[in-house]
Amino acid sequence: MSGPGDFQAWSREVASLTEAALTELLPAARVAPARMHDAMRYSTLGGGKRVRAMLVYAAGEVTEASPERLRIPACAIEMIHAYSLIHDDLPCMDDDVLRRGKPTCHVEFDEATALLAGDALQSLAFQIMAEYTLADRPEDQLKMIHLFASACGAGGMAGGQAIDLDSVGKTLTLPELEFMHILKTGALIRSSVMLGAYCGRAIAQQDLDRLDRYAKCIGLAFQVVDDILDEEGDAITLGKTAGKDKAANKPTYTSLMGLGEAKRFAGELLAQAHEAVAPFGDRASRLRELADFIVHRQR
Repeated sequence: MSGPGDFQAWSREVASLTEAALTELLPAARVAPARMHDAMRYSTLGGGKRVRAMLVYAAGEVTEASPERLRIPACAIEMIHAYSLIHDDLPCMDDDVLRRGKPTCHVEFDEATALLAGDALQSLAFQIMAEYTLADRPEDQLKMIHLFASACGAGGMAGGQAIDLDSVGKTLTLPELEFMHILKTGALIRSSVMLGAYCGRAIAQQDLDRLDRYAKCIGLAFQVVDDILDEEGDAITLGKTAGKDKAANKPTYTSLMGLGEAKRFAGELLAQAHEAVAPFGDRASRLRELADFIVHRQR
């Protein structure tokens, strides 16, 4: 991997490694059912910032995990993320037509194929998490799969999306909004960090707690910045429909706090994330760089 101080080169390397691994692990488009496999590859390959994959690798540096192990949870996380975007964009949810700068899966294919492609990506993510050796002890790998499942289900991403859909047109309090995004966005980001850490050597519980604190801060910050960009950005820059949440009367950090206060809050979360991993020293340099990237990104 690229040396310290060159975050851009490192991030490109992680994206390239993840793309290559996903290309290998996803079903070939020519294999039946070819249309569904084509939709899976269309929605997963060739796009996205790979922030979650980068978090897996960055956390793995803290515990000296091997890249060969890290590529599997990195790909599993990206498969789950892609499945969630496919389903979020469906007419029964956000009804969106643009994602990562190209037509959404159900627009490019059809709704039934998109639904099945998302389902298959979710299953494949758990298949590879169980198929490859990711931890020194089998009980740790079971713990990883349990954590991953919790992040995806009713107590994580799916539950957060349900709250989000139920909140349209309602005014939420800040704690209610934070709870929704801790589940919807934060749970998968948290699992990215923790899965990466578990791939390496065992560390003390207090160090796992520090990584968890970092992940929670970054998960919330990611959503705060998403809301800011949705307010300020445009479709060409963002690669997705801009202003969609505001137009749909969804509760956001900017609608609740105002743009200036939301930016201040993102800065606070960034400072807390840095503080959480400070005891790790240089081993957490990528985590700190990623936190900066997440909060200061323009898309």
